[in-house]
Amino acid sequence: MKQTITQKILAKHCGKKAVTPGEFVWAGLDFTLGNDITAPIAIDEFEKSGFTKVFDRKKIALIPDHFTPAKDIKSAQQAKRLREFAAKHRIEHYYEVGRMGIEHALLPQLGLVGPGDLIIGADSHTCTYGALGAFSTGVGSTDLAVGWITGHVWLRVPETIKFVYKGKLPKWVGGKDLILYTIGDVGVEGARYRAMEFTGEAIRKLPMDDRFAMCNMAIEAGGKSGIVEPDEIAFEYMKEVSKSQGSKVPSKKPWDLKRETWNQLKSDKDAVYCDIKEYDVSNWEPAVALPHLPSNVKPVSKVGKVKVDQVVIGSCTNGRISDLRISAKILKGRKVDPKVRLVIIPATQEIYLQAMNEGLLEVFVKAGGVVSTPTCGPCLGGHMGILADGEACIATTNRNFMGRMGDKNSFVFLSNPAVAAASAITGYITHPANVA
Repeated sequence: MKQTITQKILAKHCGKKAVTPGEFVWAGLDFTLGNDITAPIAIDEFEKSGFTKVFDRKKIALIPDHFTPAKDIKSAQQAKRLREFAAKHRIEHYYEVGRMGIEHALLPQLGLVGPGDLIIGADSHTCTYGALGAFSTGVGSTDLAVGWITGHVWLRVPETIKFVYKGKLPKWVGGKDLILYTIGDVGVEGARYRAMEFTGEAIRKLPMDDRFAMCNMAIEAGGKSGIVEPDEIAFEYMKEVSKSQGSKVPSKKPWDLKRETWNQLKSDKDAVYCDIKEYDVSNWEPAVALPHLPSNVKPVSKVGKVKVDQVVIGSCTNGRISDLRISAKILKGRKVDPKVRLVIIPATQEIYLQAMNEGLLEVFVKAGGVVSTPTCGPCLGGHMGILADGEACIATTNRNFMGRMGDKNSFVFLSNPAVAAASAITGYITHPANVA
């Protein structure tokens, strides 16, 4: 039977030669993830079960990143719960404030996830790791607890939609724009419980940071997962990770820099897809998702002169070093509109340090912005940038539901970092070409 990359990964992890969409499987896990919102519930369920030992303390990550540094007593208690559970079970990958980062940027950076892996996380944006050719998906906290107990996950093999992006990307257009236009086309339920496989000329030339952004937002189309076949760009990324992390990278991974293994992680030419969507990106421009859905997408030139009170550049979607470089390039030597708050959030401590060494943080501060410690913060209406009644924000985050970033009468627009930075300068949603 001819298989997609998703079917191949799932088949391998449940000990079969092939699996069929719709089939239920009991699949072994390579890695699991919980944060300060979801993991405490999983901890409660784990302890209620009566089990006293996790399946593998090296295959669990606990990352307090959503409300940290703790914004109040309740969030401090949530983080404490993670800390105590990690200590009790000697969880190897617990990352405290000062060493942590936004989970979906941190795990790839540390080499904890990679091609061919099967990963679950009690966070919907766990689909991010599909950028490296993994099957990764978000689950509920109870499923995470079961994973900690058994080392397995029970799931239905998804059908796959193939998204083919043809042509050369224009200037200022990147992975965030590709996924926004895609969600705008198929809708927030258009890929419900389906694997979204991204391919084509534009994807093959897309840098890793942009691939992460695309797979991160697969869930915004209802996708079970997002995935890109691992290629030379992914190979070089993982090689750099191995080099930078050294002995800290787990051994015996399927991505241990063996090209023959990587070559098997491709969909068969005559694999069956439930749908195939094709796009020519040659004439696309930066996209903006208007309130209150990620699918309410327009080209930036069609948005009109929309005033913004706040700009947020960061999150698990666009808080990586390339995002900060693009933002600094636009902001250098310029000033943020005095009526606008600019909040910059590097996604991890390593990215923060790199941005500092490159002088990017100085650019942001001199422009009139504020730089935060790594945190999810404003993306989910947690802290570090909550909106008041009637305020509007343009953000590089991944969701703009009503009340997502604060008051239910506030407005969130989604964009790439270039549009966000340009908008901070002018005070209204702006094409980066108009200020760069």
